Amino acid sequence: MTGIEYDDFLDLDYEPTGTDLVCEFSIAPASDMSMEAAASRVASESANGTWAALHVDEAELTDLSAVACDIRENAGPGGNVTVAYPTDLFEDGSMAQILSCIAGNIMGMKAVDSIRLEDCKWPETLVEGFPGPQFGTAVAHEKLDAGDRPVLATVPKPKVGLSTDAHVDIAEQAWRGGVDLLKDDENLTDQYFNPFEDRVERSLSVARELTEETGEKKDYLVNITAETDEMVRRAEFVADQGGGFIMVDVVTAGWSAVQTVRDVAEKHDLAIHAHRAMHAAFDRMDHHGVSMRTLAQVARLCGVDHIHTGTAGLGKLENEDTPGINAWLKSDLYGTTDVLPVASGGLHPGVIDALIDALGTDIAIQAGGGIHGHPDGTEAGARALRQSVEASMQGVPLRDHADAGNPELAAALDKWGAETPR
Repeated sequence: MTGIEYDDFLDLDYEPTGTDLVCEFSIAPASDMSMEAAASRVASESANGTWAALHVDEAELTDLSAVACDIRENAGPGGNVTVAYPTDLFEDGSMAQILSCIAGNIMGMKAVDSIRLEDCKWPETLVEGFPGPQFGTAVAHEKLDAGDRPVLATVPKPKVGLSTDAHVDIAEQAWRGGVDLLKDDENLTDQYFNPFEDRVERSLSVARELTEETGEKKDYLVNITAETDEMVRRAEFVADQGGGFIMVDVVTAGWSAVQTVRDVAEKHDLAIHAHRAMHAAFDRMDHHGVSMRTLAQVARLCGVDHIHTGTAGLGKLENEDTPGINAWLKSDLYGTTDVLPVASGGLHPGVIDALIDALGTDIAIQAGGGIHGHPDGTEAGARALRQSVEASMQGVPLRDHADAGNPELAAALDKWGAETPR
C-alpha cells in the first residue's frame, strides 16, 4: 500500500530544472490551512496526488509529482506559490491536457479560499510541441502596408444588427479613410440579417477595389467562430474569396479548436486574429482564476497572430498589465514567432498619443465608436484616427496637428478631447 503524503509535494529547497513547467499561483488558504499545507495540496491535486492511501506497487509507478518549491507570503492573507511540474506529466502538443493540470480541479479546492494562475515559465520541451504563430507582428508589412506605424482596424457599429448592405458601406468608408482592416466583432458570425458568405464575399470584393484605389493593402478580420468543423469550412471559404485573415473567439471556442484552425490557416496562408471574449470570466478578479498574461501565453503557443491585450487604462475596459503582456508576446521563446498585440475597447483619436506613449507603435489599434461616432461620419472618423497616429509618431501634439490642416482630427478632439469612456 502506498500512502501519498501531502508533504511529499512541498520542497522549498527544490530548484526547478530547465525541463520543468514552472507556474506561479496567488493563493489564499482556507482558514484552517497554513500556506505550506495549501501549497502542497495545490501541487498534489494538479499532478499525481490524492487524498487516500493507494494500493499501488511503487515499482510500477512513474514519478510525476509536482513540487511546491517557493512560498512568498503577503502582509494580508495568502501569498504567492511557485509549483514546478515535470514535463513528462504533459501530453505533447495538447493545450487542453496541460490546462486541465495547471488550471483544473485546483480552482475548486476546499484547501484554498481563492487561487489564481498568474504566470508560467514554459520549457522548450513543451513549447516545441506547439506551432506558434505563422506571422505575428510581421503582418504589418507581409500582409499589409502599415510599415512602422500601428496596424489600424475597425468594427462596424453597431456590432450586430446591420444589414450586409450597411456593413459593406461602412467598410468602404473606413478603408477609404485610412484603416487597414475591417473586423467583425465577437458576436457577429452567420445571422439572418447579415449572412456570413454574402458578407465575406462582398466585403472582400470592396477591399480589393479600395486596395487598388488607395495603393494600400486592405483586408478583413472575418469571424469564423462556430463548431470546429464549421470553423474549418468558413476558413476555407475566406481563403477562396482571397482573404488573408480569420478571427476566432479563442476562449469561447476553446483551445483545441484554435489548434485545429491553426493547421488549416497554415494551409491557406491565413493569419489568425484572436478575440478574447469571455476572458474576464477568468482574469477580472485579481485573486482567483487565470491571468490574462497566462491566457496570452496559451494563445501564442496555440498559434494566433494577433490578440487583444488591453489599452493600458486608456479605453473602456478594466486596466491590466498590458505593457507586461505585450512584452511577453514579443519576447524570445525558443525561436517561436511573436504575436502582434491589439489595443481595443473605447479608443478614439484623442487618446492615441497616450496609447502609443504607453505601448509603442508595434501594435494594432482597433477603434469602433471612436471612428463611426465621428461628427462627420465613418470616413472622417477613420481619417481622424490616421491623423492622430501620424501626429503621435512625429511627436507633434494632437491639437497642433489638427490645427495644421487636419479638420477631421480637429472635429474628433472637439467632440471627445482626451477623455476615456466607461
